[in-house]
Amino acid sequence: MDKMLFTAVSGATRVMMSQQVHANNLANVSTDGFRTDIEQAQSVEVTGQGYQTRTLVAARDGGTDFSVGALKHTDNPLDVAIRGDGFFAVQAGEDDEAYTRAGSFHLNENGELLLGDRPVIGDGGQIVIPEHEKLTIGSDGTISVVTAGATAVQEIGRLKLIKPDHAQLRKSDDGLFRMRGGEPAAMDETVTVASGYVESSNVNAIDALVNNIALSRNFEFQVKMMKAAEDLASTGNRVVRGN
Repeated sequence: MDKMLFTAVSGATRVMMSQQVHANNLANVSTDGFRTDIEQAQSVEVTGQGYQTRTLVAARDGGTDFSVGALKHTDNPLDVAIRGDGFFAVQAGEDDEAYTRAGSFHLNENGELLLGDRPVIGDGGQIVIPEHEKLTIGSDGTISVVTAGATAVQEIGRLKLIKPDHAQLRKSDDGLFRMRGGEPAAMDETVTVASGYVESSNVNAIDALVNNIALSRNFEFQVKMMKAAEDLASTGNRVVRGN
């Protein structure tokens, strides 16, 4: 009975963790630049006395789906989307450089370029944009402005664009990516962007919903296994007592 119960509990626990992953994906189906989380599990043989006939389930880090999402046209010059592979760099904290595909930038009252409340990093550090009449962001990430009363175009800075190997990245709880070694990633000159666009989430809502339904049925099956283990234990007790 105990062996059967532990196996069912192991399966149910794995299903609950998988449901959390798919539910989080569904919750971010409209989040610009979101990358789908992947859930995986592995079988673990139970060792000890007797035959090794039992296998439990253990969750494992499934990683991230880095496939590119669709580009949405916004006509806002501060909205930027990466074409193909690559990431923007933002300051997530002191000495904490993080990376994202989201490019819905905005300016605060001091002219600092931000993503949400995080400063956007350029090739020379944080980007500050002066008062201007026109702003453009080139395909290489170069930011140019025309200030009030001027006709000449002035280059302000350049977005830090990176393209590390995906295996070097880890996804943090805040949804941002960081280098596994902790060191900042190097700027990559081959990454290009499109101004006036944002990249949508790469979550497939239908797949995530169908997977959640299948996991719910799997969880019900594991609960039935637990109930069956309880019934077997009750029957065994009655046999022992002679009732």
